[in-house]
Amino acid sequence: MGTSRRKLHLNAFLMATGHHEAAWRLPESDPNANLDIDHYISLAQTAERGKFDSVFLADSPVLFTHTERRPSGKLEPTIILTAIAAATKKIGLIATASTSYNEPFNLARRFASLDFVSGGRAGWNIVTTAGAEAAQNFGLDDTPAHRTRYERAAEFVEVSTKLWDSWEDDAIVADKDAAIHGDSSKVHVIGHEGEFFKVRGPLNVPRSPQGYPLLVQAGSSEDGKEFAARYSEAIFTAQPTLEEGKAFYADVKDRVSRVGRDPEQVLILPGIVPVIGDTEEEARELEAELERLISPEYARAQLASRFGVEPHELALDEELPEDLPSEDEIEGAKSRYTLIVELARREKLTVRQLIGRLGGGRGHRTFAGTAQQVADTIEHWFTNDAADGFNIMPAVLPSGLEKFVDQVVPILQERGLLRTEYTESTLRGHYGLARPENQFTEESALVSAR
Repeated sequence: MGTSRRKLHLNAFLMATGHHEAAWRLPESDPNANLDIDHYISLAQTAERGKFDSVFLADSPVLFTHTERRPSGKLEPTIILTAIAAATKKIGLIATASTSYNEPFNLARRFASLDFVSGGRAGWNIVTTAGAEAAQNFGLDDTPAHRTRYERAAEFVEVSTKLWDSWEDDAIVADKDAAIHGDSSKVHVIGHEGEFFKVRGPLNVPRSPQGYPLLVQAGSSEDGKEFAARYSEAIFTAQPTLEEGKAFYADVKDRVSRVGRDPEQVLILPGIVPVIGDTEEEARELEAELERLISPEYARAQLASRFGVEPHELALDEELPEDLPSEDEIEGAKSRYTLIVELARREKLTVRQLIGRLGGGRGHRTFAGTAQQVADTIEHWFTNDAADGFNIMPAVLPSGLEKFVDQVVPILQERGLLRTEYTESTLRGHYGLARPENQFTEESALVSAR
C-alpha cells in the first residue's frame, strides 16, 4: 500500500511519569505528576505542537498497581481531558471507560459533554474490565466471564449510540419569536430493552459536534477482534514484531470487511515505546538504567497474578514454567497473556529478563535508538501494512514526548508521512473518519419515503 495519499496517525498515550514502571525514580521525574493537572496539560500541548491526532488516558475502576511499586493514584480521565480541552485547540481527547462497571446513560452523557466542551474532539476507549478486585468494588465476588463481558460491551455501545442519536441534528430551533426552543418531534425515546440494559431515553444532552465520540478499542483476543470489527473506529494494539503486526492488521481489516464495514474507516495503531538518545549508545544506557531501577519482587508478583500462579512459582533466574495455564483458562486480558508468554518462550527469557522487557511496554514494541532509527521503524511498519499509525508511549515523561516531537516528528514530516499543520478541527476529521449518520433521522426518512 503506497503512502502518496496516506498520512500517519499519531496518538500520545499519557501515563504520569512515563510508561516505564521505574521512570518515577529518575532524578528528572516528579513522583507526584500523576495528580498534577498542569503536568497533563503541558504534555497535551507538547503533543499538539507535534501535530498528533490525539492524546489518550487509560483508566481502570480499581487501584491499578501496588502503592509501594510506582505512583498508583489516578484522576478520572474525562475530568483531566476537560481541563486539557480548555488549554488546547485542535488535538483529540480520548479517555478509557469500562462497559463492565458503568451505565450507558451516564457514560453517554459524560462523553457527549466532553465533545461539546472540546468542540468535537472526544473519543471513548471501550474496555471490558477483568479482575476480581475490580468486581469487588461493584458488589460482585469475581470477574464476569470473558464472553459475557463482551456481550455486555456490545449492548452497551448499541445503547450509547442510540442515546447520542436520540436528538436529531436540527432538533434545536431556538426560535425566540415563536417561543420554540426545540422541535420535540426530533427528540426520541429510544425504548431499549435488552439482556443487560433497559433504557428509556432520550439523552439529556443534544447530539454533539461529532455526532458521537470516536469509538476506540484495545482488545486483541478473538472476542476483542470481533467486537472491534463491528464497532471500533480506531484500534490500539500491542504487536511486538513486524510479522505479528502485519498478521493482526490483515486479520482485523478482513473481519471489518466481512461485517460490511469499510476497512479504510477502521484505523489500527500499534503501541511503540521509544527510548530516544542522540546516539544509539545513549539510548541503550537510558534503557539499561530504567531496567536497573525496577523492583523485581513487585514485578514478579504482578506477573504471577497475570499468569494465575503464585509468585514463588516464577524463579527470577529461570525461564517460565512449562505448566502455565492455557489462554482458555484465563478470564482476564487473554491476548496480552498469550503475547507475553510467547515472547518469553520465543526469546528464551528468564523471569528477570522478561520483567525487564515488560517494564516499559507491558508487551508493546519497545525500541531504543536515535530519532532517525525510531522514524525508520515507524515508516517500515507503516509502509508494510502493519499499521495506520502509532500509539506513542514514551518510556519517560515529559522528556520522552518532547524528544519525539522535537526530533522524530520533523523527520516524519520531511518524508511526507505526517501533517505539518492541522487541516481539520474534530478528532474524526484528524483521523479521516466520517461523521456518523443519525439512525433516527434515517428511520424518519424511510417512513416518509413509503
